[in-house]
Amino acid sequence: MADHEDEPQYTVYRSRPRLPWRRNDEGLDGLREPGAPREDEPPKPPKRRIWPFRRPDRPGRRRITVGRVLRYLALAVGAWLLISLVLFLVSAQIQSGKLSDAVDSKLSGGGYPLTSPNTILVLGSDARVKGKAEPGAQTIGQTSRSDSIMLLRIGGGANAQLSILRDTVVDVPGHGQQKINAAYAFGGPALAVETVENYLGIDINHVIEVNFENFPELIDSLGGITYTGNCVISKINGGSRNGGTTLRLKAGTHELSGDEALALARTRKNDCRPQENDRARVRRQQKILNAIKGKVVSFETFFRLPWVSWAAPKAIRSDMSGPTLLGLIGAEMIGGGGKKQVLDGTGQSMPGLGDVIVVDDAAKQQAVEDFLKG
Repeated sequence: MADHEDEPQYTVYRSRPRLPWRRNDEGLDGLREPGAPREDEPPKPPKRRIWPFRRPDRPGRRRITVGRVLRYLALAVGAWLLISLVLFLVSAQIQSGKLSDAVDSKLSGGGYPLTSPNTILVLGSDARVKGKAEPGAQTIGQTSRSDSIMLLRIGGGANAQLSILRDTVVDVPGHGQQKINAAYAFGGPALAVETVENYLGIDINHVIEVNFENFPELIDSLGGITYTGNCVISKINGGSRNGGTTLRLKAGTHELSGDEALALARTRKNDCRPQENDRARVRRQQKILNAIKGKVVSFETFFRLPWVSWAAPKAIRSDMSGPTLLGLIGAEMIGGGGKKQVLDGTGQSMPGLGDVIVVDDAAKQQAVEDFLKG
């Protein structure tokens, strides 16, 4: 009997039948953690949340924060600016060397335009674009006169413009007294630089020739420019009937395309205001230059920046390399409005030259002093 007392005692329990509408929370199932799979069920894959609503406690996942978004945005902006910079430098390198080597010997070396004041001579010839010129007109690549003569004082906080009327009579080295625009026809930009330096008594550091073939492309890459002025009716390169451009602008503000901006810059005979002369034309050119500057620094241009960077060097020919040209543009952008002048004089008639403009020496000296002050 003693042997039976040492035997273990067992208790037998009967489970109740599980009804179909009741959860089985009893027994071992009742000990299961909430959300854990049942023994008789295959494990369920975890639900994935759609980005950016990710659980921060899930391993290998980063939580989207405002700071991280700003960093990504800064990287995108930096990449956009870098692409634009590379395109500008490549385009400038392609255009380099297209100006006559004779110009370099006439120029006075200057500092980097972004930090040091520089004097730049801007020239635009009266040659017409091939295929759009009226019969008998000079086309690009042929001997032509300078239609526009403008001096820029840029860098080191300086920003000034001085336009010289094309009919101003000066002494052209080797050719005697001539209209100043004839210097370009006699000896290209090199003689034009020498003539302006002698006439004004200043040193010119750099020269820029406007390439009228590509100038409209620059304006169009900016999405056009906003111009405000008097009414203009003119026919350029023979007018639209002859393959050129007919420009009709009412007094007020207009959005101009590349072809319209070029036509406006070259307008000398304004049928809407017949009393106008070359003085009105150079003032329009100054307004166009300022309109380009205003568009370049606008928020809209940021989204067009790679296209603008590629088109800008193609619109000019210059002795400046890509980095120097970039410094010049930067100095122009941060230099403020600047002072704008037109070197004016009295109209006279001279044998062999016709109607010319003679500038008084005192007035010329004062204009130069104001210009160099920036």
